[in-house]
Amino acid sequence: MLIDALLSDQGDLSAVERFAQFHERAVEPLQRRYYSSLLPASPPGPGQQLAFEVDLDRCSGCKACVAACHTLNGLDDDESWREVGLLIGGPMALPVIQHVTSACHHCVDPACLNACPVDAYEKDPITGIVKHLDDQCIGCQYCTLACPYDVPKFQVKKGIVRKCDMCADRLRSGEAPACVQACPHEAIRITVADREDVTARAQAGEFLPSAFDPAYTSPTTRYLSSHPIDLRPAHPSPLKPEHAHKPLVVMLVLTQLAVGAFLVELAARLAGFGWLSPLHTWMALGLGYVGLGASLMHLGRPLLAYRAILGVRHSWLSREVLTLGGFAKLATALVVAELFAPGWLAGHPGARWGAMVAVVVAGISGVASSVMVYHVVRRPYWSARLGGLKFAGTALVLGLATALASETVASPDRALLPILAGGVILSMALKLWLESRDWRVQDDEDSSLRETALLLRGPLARGVRSRWLLGVAGGVVLPGLVILAEVWGLGQAAVSPAFLGLGCSIAGELVERHLFFRAVVRHRMPGGMP
Repeated sequence: MLIDALLSDQGDLSAVERFAQFHERAVEPLQRRYYSSLLPASPPGPGQQLAFEVDLDRCSGCKACVAACHTLNGLDDDESWREVGLLIGGPMALPVIQHVTSACHHCVDPACLNACPVDAYEKDPITGIVKHLDDQCIGCQYCTLACPYDVPKFQVKKGIVRKCDMCADRLRSGEAPACVQACPHEAIRITVADREDVTARAQAGEFLPSAFDPAYTSPTTRYLSSHPIDLRPAHPSPLKPEHAHKPLVVMLVLTQLAVGAFLVELAARLAGFGWLSPLHTWMALGLGYVGLGASLMHLGRPLLAYRAILGVRHSWLSREVLTLGGFAKLATALVVAELFAPGWLAGHPGARWGAMVAVVVAGISGVASSVMVYHVVRRPYWSARLGGLKFAGTALVLGLATALASETVASPDRALLPILAGGVILSMALKLWLESRDWRVQDDEDSSLRETALLLRGPLARGVRSRWLLGVAGGVVLPGLVILAEVWGLGQAAVSPAFLGLGCSIAGELVERHLFFRAVVRHRMPGGMP
């Protein structure tokens, strides 16, 4: 009867219910038989950690690992924690093609952890997995510069960096990471690696053909192959400019201007010219604060910027924040004292000398820290030699230009103006000459420097021309007009070219620092995504 049929249907489980019941009654993961051999038989012991092992001979480049990682971790459409590239090589008679799958290498000495200013990374003491702590991250993106394998990825919408954690939750439950389980050829597995052995192999350069020097971080991923190691990326990364980091451009230029301005004032006093006008220090401090404020715009989570000094023991970015912050506070105290207690400072010359020296020392420490922020990421274009000359040159050029502009308005001692103008011309000419090496292709230099030169002569050529036009106008022509105005006794006529020169010089240094970021060559995994 109809009622009996309906009751019978109601008593039967639906397909979804039967599927759920089947999985609820399972005593172990249903796919365990497929990946149990791809997990270590025992957990890592003292001096050991978990690591990826990739058999390049098995990898077909199907990207099932990429899809599984993306799905399981709920990544955004434009986000990927695992990539697949292609290496080629071998003799003409027997060419070799090998696909390469790569993710975070959970290094013995991770650069991301060492660089992070807020301690948003931790290396598990038992498993050795390098985890990113999303709640701690402020989105400074320094780890993306420090990692030589392009692993951490910045997510603009979330304002933080994220990366592979080897599916630690799955491993804790005895399940394989998504990439390991998804690979149809069992090309990826999890092994237990001895850290001393990993370091020894890294020091010997044993890792992956064309990869960055493994001695830097000692990556634990082990690549196996029966083919020779003289392979190269099949699709070399296209030569294109990197991200400009505009807030950092403004921060670096204006903080270096402020440091240079206080240094110039101290030098003028030591040379017997007396202290410069209060307008000079006010301008320097005001522009310096604009630079510090601009740096907050670079952060994905600017409200958490106060955390940036947590990594002072190991992160140069934390040291930069601490030293430049100290410089700003000391300079503010000095300017406030000059404004509200000029008589007391005049009666206590030692106090003013001591305060000025403290400001300059803190400022130089800040600029030095800025140099090291980029030097330690091991990109030749950002080396301490090249970056240090640029940063010191910016401080000198803009410090002198600021002094020249302020003194044309407020200084009773006109004899100092030609000296300041001559200093601007000489320092700018020297800096432009040093920068000209950047776009000269040198066959005997590092390959990344040659690529930088090609970028400056190609896609960034317009920026190079703008930088030189502004540099020559602001640092040579307009200061020259100031000298002529003083020689001809036209004191008031020196004001306009001095301030125009300062504006052009600042604009020129902003363009130079823009090129500093855009012309650098980024490290990537061989054959990986561009």
